[in-house]
Amino acid sequence: MQQPIVLGNYSASEARHTSHTDVGSTLVKVPSDFALKTMNFVHKTILTVSGGKKGWSAGNMPVLKLTTTGRTSGQPRECMLTSPIQQGDTFVVVASRGGDDHNPAWFVNLRANSTVWIETQTEAKHERRARIATSEERDEMWPIIVAKYANYGGYQLKTEREIPLIFLEKV
Repeated sequence: MQQPIVLGNYSASEARHTSHTDVGSTLVKVPSDFALKTMNFVHKTILTVSGGKKGWSAGNMPVLKLTTTGRTSGQPRECMLTSPIQQGDTFVVVASRGGDDHNPAWFVNLRANSTVWIETQTEAKHERRARIATSEERDEMWPIIVAKYANYGGYQLKTEREIPLIFLEKV
């Protein structure tokens, strides 16, 4: 049986139930649904108001607009994501949700329907296929991502779930 992850004075399950986690000596709150939706709205607004001139980079990572199909509604769902790694013309995104114990809605949607659309600073909206990284692919890429962008390592410490990596591949 896997040992529970202990974060300071809190186990990961205790942190989950309080929506907080103790990283080092700092209690860090997992973003709420409202906060995540607000950040997405603000980000899309910056893109719109700037005529697409601003908002395509965050934390030295390229930003993309991902459109999935709602798994129950069938409606298009947009969100802004960073891509810590690109392999050729494939974007890799991280389903971290800020270290929450639940996968982001966009991930659950693309798991139900792998046909997605992305828009980037240099490419108009176009179709892609989403593919979840295998265990071997994740094991190879995760240390590279965390070495460049330590916040992802912090997100993994906040949750007991393994944070998935997703390839957004050209069709």
